[in-house]
Amino acid sequence: MPKLKTKSGVKKRFKITANGKIKHGVAGKRHRLISHNAKYIRQHRRTDVIAASEARIIKVWAPYGLN
Repeated sequence: MPKLKTKSGVKKRFKITANGKIKHGVAGKRHRLISHNAKYIRQHRRTDVIAASEARIIKVWAPYGLN
């Protein structure tokens, strides 16, 4: 059988933790931040863990895990 390819967008956007959870950066933090209030910017500063139902789909797109 041929090897499965990892979706290139998943490689760029997600990381897998040691426990198998998936982390992602929050959208809307690149430019035009003047339209967001300070609370939004502060709360979305770090990475976030994705819900288990969505993590199942992302793990299909990354068949051999992410480094």
